[in-house]
Amino acid sequence: MSSQFSDLGISNNLQKSLEELQITVPTDIQKKCIPVILDQKDDLVALAKTGTGKTAAFGLPLLQLINTKSTTVQAVILAPTRELAQQIQANLLAYSSNESDISIAALCGGIPIKPQIERLKTPTQIVVATPGRLVDLVKREALDIKKLKYLVLDEADEMVTALKEDLDTIIAGIPKTRRTFLFTATMSGAIKQLVQNYMSKHVVHKEADMATLGHKGIDHKYMVVEPIEKLEVLMHFLNTKEGQQGIIFCKTKAAVNKLAKKLAINKFSSGALHGSLSQGIRDRIMGQFREGHINILVATDLASRGLDVKELGYVVNYHLPDTYDAYVHRSGRTARAGAKGLSLTILQKEEVAEVFDFEKELGISFSKFQKADTQSIEENNTLLWAKKIFKTKPNREISEEFKTKVKTIFHHLTKEELVEKILANHIAQNTSLHIKPEEPKKKK
Repeated sequence: MSSQFSDLGISNNLQKSLEELQITVPTDIQKKCIPVILDQKDDLVALAKTGTGKTAAFGLPLLQLINTKSTTVQAVILAPTRELAQQIQANLLAYSSNESDISIAALCGGIPIKPQIERLKTPTQIVVATPGRLVDLVKREALDIKKLKYLVLDEADEMVTALKEDLDTIIAGIPKTRRTFLFTATMSGAIKQLVQNYMSKHVVHKEADMATLGHKGIDHKYMVVEPIEKLEVLMHFLNTKEGQQGIIFCKTKAAVNKLAKKLAINKFSSGALHGSLSQGIRDRIMGQFREGHINILVATDLASRGLDVKELGYVVNYHLPDTYDAYVHRSGRTARAGAKGLSLTILQKEEVAEVFDFEKELGISFSKFQKADTQSIEENNTLLWAKKIFKTKPNREISEEFKTKVKTIFHHLTKEELVEKILANHIAQNTSLHIKPEEPKKKK
């Protein structure tokens, strides 16, 4: 068993589960937070970037503190999105695989509430939830949080801005004697206000190695393009990453749908993810992505939280995010668990100055990514055209007689000669499209 987790006070059963998950060395934030939650009585504020092991930092000690003889809800973990809540529940179930008496429920919006109400009729000790659904279940008296001992706010910087009303309702309805553990990637004014209003005066503050850990292994780059070439440059980049998985972030749902459609037309293995999709569709797309059936996810910032895919090679900011926090969460999808990753931001000339603001605020350094030249883009477009032909399904409605006539024209050509002629014809056609027609001479 790992002596390091043992030194933190983690039980033998939990250590056994960690070994089965091949987790052997605690991260910086785990070393700092686990003893506070296990051995002290104070509230905790933990400042740590995404990808630093926050779920285990609060999840392991919580699992150990739960009274398995009690059937009441003792801990609530709040997350801003369904995806993150479901990921936390999955992690907790994995950590507690050798603790059969602990019951953990995920309660998220976007899916039918009746099965969740039925689920809560069985003994439940830990609830992982999105704030809106939790409030709904409490109002329906399906969930009792009046005896709550522990409240965890994960990605609190996202919840405090977007979901403040629900958060206020929840905190007002739980015991003042509970312990609160707040995890955040940034310490904004709103977070400081929340700490002051809802947490005890005796708050322990812990911080991961923010200078390196949160961005460790991430290569931050930017590329400057003209609006008209943006899609072609992106597709050239994606072709260089063939076989790797990555996420492309857009600002709006409409932009996600538009870009995903264009990638599909060009036969990229991709899927779209945004908040307007039904939970069933989102789960299906996420499942396909996690299992490697699709390589590219085009998404809004919804996917920047709760998505933990190993060996994610890159993220692309097709649109610059509106906030520094959003960039942290986007780029944090790559370079997880000690791996390396690339965060590429595609900019227009007037946006370049904003890169320096991101550098200053986040303490990171961007370097310029060399844009593909015209010839490389044209060659890439031709490769995409060839892939389209390769993946085109035969038209069964074409008569055999007509097929025979076409075959007769080509029958004397070798495969190599046929490819050369088709390629030459394609390039000639595309070249002609880019040549401006001569203006007719004006009559004198």
